[in-house]
Amino acid sequence: MDFEYSPRARELRDAVASFMEAHVYPNERRMLEQLDEGDRWQPIPLVEELKQKARAMGLWNLFLPDREHGAGVSNLDYAPACEEMGRSAFAPEIFNCSAPDTGNMETLARYGTPEQQRRWLAPLLAGEIRSAFCMTEVEVASSDATNIETRIEREGSDYVISGRKWWTSGILDPRCRILIVMGKTDPQHAERHRQQSMVLVPHPHPGVEVKRMLPVFGFDDAPHGHAEVIFERARVPVENVLLGEGRGFEIAQGRLGPGRIHHCMRLIGLAERALERMCRRTLYRVSFGRPIADQTVTQERIAESRIAIDQARLLTLQAAHRMDTGGNKAARKEIAMIKVAAPQMACRVIDWAIQAFGGAGVTEDYGLAHAWAHARYLRLADGPDEVHRNQIARLELAQHRDGPSRRGGNSGVPERDAGSGLARGPRFIG
Repeated sequence: MDFEYSPRARELRDAVASFMEAHVYPNERRMLEQLDEGDRWQPIPLVEELKQKARAMGLWNLFLPDREHGAGVSNLDYAPACEEMGRSAFAPEIFNCSAPDTGNMETLARYGTPEQQRRWLAPLLAGEIRSAFCMTEVEVASSDATNIETRIEREGSDYVISGRKWWTSGILDPRCRILIVMGKTDPQHAERHRQQSMVLVPHPHPGVEVKRMLPVFGFDDAPHGHAEVIFERARVPVENVLLGEGRGFEIAQGRLGPGRIHHCMRLIGLAERALERMCRRTLYRVSFGRPIADQTVTQERIAESRIAIDQARLLTLQAAHRMDTGGNKAARKEIAMIKVAAPQMACRVIDWAIQAFGGAGVTEDYGLAHAWAHARYLRLADGPDEVHRNQIARLELAQHRDGPSRRGGNSGVPERDAGSGLARGPRFIG
């Protein structure tokens, strides 16, 4: 098995890393200052300036394996570059590779009509507008998408949308111009997964009200933000449906797979930066007469962090390779595995870094508090850990329901000894 990155992957990783060193890290503090100057819900000038630099260098839309719309980079080759972007909260947008726009662009590229692509995908690819995805609801457990209650009803040549969504990330950005909304067009359909559809709703739009902003562990994530949204008989033409009625669940599955792996790639970069900070901090901070790095507990945490990050990276690369070679559906178990493993890993590593920093770790001075909040939130976004574990278990069990395993016969079921009538299995003494 070859563990080396391809020349293309190394080229992209090095280019992104060099850009980060030259333009992103030195400007992070200034970007935070600009965010706090005046209206927090306006684009950050330095981010907009750096977006133009990144685009001019060809470091743009790298997430799209579709060469017609994106850079034509495989998931496996994109992984190390995406990891570099994950090291800074500002970086993904600078490269036009930030959620939820990435998932929405992939959705439009894969399922949109030529007219839908012309109207919304083209300006998203150009970084001229932003978007939001409206799926999660307040009143139901949205981890089971068949629970969704928002109605999308046909009235003549229009769809009328009524419902209440929340955790609609990105809708508070003044550049947000398009929403992808999931709801039920046929709640009585015999197939539960054919009841849902997705429609495109321009923003702002009559009947669409942003009710309130939802902080994440106290962070507002401006100018991006997350919000509760009310749809009160919002009307859009029927040509705004994606793929067709009853295809919403199918689209959601196609959209969320790449989105999940991108989150994991970025989390690995975030955890790497936290570990670097923990190492530097403990080497030069003295407690009780010696550096904190000399303490065995610190060394254990650093070692465990290194192990956990590398494990998550290898698992993520395996999922990316599976997506590239077998498709997103074939990789659903691997995607579910990383979606559980990577956020848990990042939470643990960042938490240890916070502990090493002491009181400074919970301030905004070093970015660790926000990093932890982001990683913890991602244990819920795009499906909670519990749902992914259930899917992993179901897929694993399915391999053993249809007869003996290809390795090891009946896989643990004791074989009957024809002569004695006794089960031939391990004997336990005592």
